[in-house]
Amino acid sequence: MHVAVLGAGYAGISLTRKLEQSLSPEDEITLVDERDTHLVQHLIHRVVSHPSLADDLQLPIENLLDRAEFLQAEVTGFDPDTATVDLADGTLDAEYLAVTLGAQTAFYEMSGVREHATPLKRIEDAERIRADFEPLREHGGSVVVGGAGLSGIQIAGELAAMAETADGDVEVTLVERLDSVVPNFPERFQRAVAEELCERGVTVQTGRTVEAATEDTVSFTAGDELDYDQFIWTGGIAGQDAAGGERPQVRADLRLGERAFVAGDAARVVDTDGQPAPASAQTAVRQAGVAANNIEKLLAHERTGEGFAPRLDRYRYTELGWLVSVGDGAVAQVGGQVVRGRAAKALKTTVGAGYLTSIGAVQNASDYVWEKVGGAKAD
Repeated sequence: MHVAVLGAGYAGISLTRKLEQSLSPEDEITLVDERDTHLVQHLIHRVVSHPSLADDLQLPIENLLDRAEFLQAEVTGFDPDTATVDLADGTLDAEYLAVTLGAQTAFYEMSGVREHATPLKRIEDAERIRADFEPLREHGGSVVVGGAGLSGIQIAGELAAMAETADGDVEVTLVERLDSVVPNFPERFQRAVAEELCERGVTVQTGRTVEAATEDTVSFTAGDELDYDQFIWTGGIAGQDAAGGERPQVRADLRLGERAFVAGDAARVVDTDGQPAPASAQTAVRQAGVAANNIEKLLAHERTGEGFAPRLDRYRYTELGWLVSVGDGAVAQVGGQVVRGRAAKALKTTVGAGYLTSIGAVQNASDYVWEKVGGAKAD
């Protein structure tokens, strides 16, 4: 039997490692990704101020696998009912697919935004943001960050921290369509994040819907404009091109078709309680375990051909807590308690190192902790 995992993000790596442990040694596992490294996405904003972290956050995929085969190839399409995968240079057939392609930045067909704004999805994006920000540190200027989700908050905070040591006067403005920052999170967490942003020197404008952009101006649906020297867009996610740009909605068993399951940002998941699961690293990793279990059950059933089809596992979203960096500070919510300052920052560092250790990147985890706790300053 052969299982193909499409995408080596959080869900893809976690799911592949789970299958390596649970499937029969005779079963084949192929992990497909167009890049040869796994990116620790939730820490990418740190590369803007600490470019030396880039190597620690890009992990060779083959080093993370025990027996699965890694195939570096671009997925251009797939059939969830036949488990056939279209690649840029051929096809791949399997008994089951795990679709973990992740998501790409959504620009919502807003005129000029794709052309003039920098997203934050790749190391190259972080490096470009840093390069574009350097002249502002010397001569001054304004930065507009679109979207006050976790990514937007983290990059706005990072740039505000860098602006504190700049020779020029740099203003960082974070704009959000809805009425609060981190709008899909608990109210106490929202308030704490808004306070942290304010204290870090970030100007926050909520209730502001971006309509279009030129090379130096952002326009809003209300009819007003905001001039900028640098524009960063983190305002939403869309499905990958291989999935037609869509993030299909699936039920709690994560089944996408007769022979495919999905996990992570590649789909919109409704859990066992009928609640939509947020797009996050912790969500992707936990969904990966459910998808892997269900693939294992169906393969075992097909091998024996006996009895009824197995009862599939179902994903239930459980809030484990939330963490967000805001420059040199952080905000954390664990249970009903929200903390800021040194405790939140230490927790953020521990979680980041813990993920690296969980996928076998122990040296990278050590380097990351040293960079964060060992007194490194923004470059």
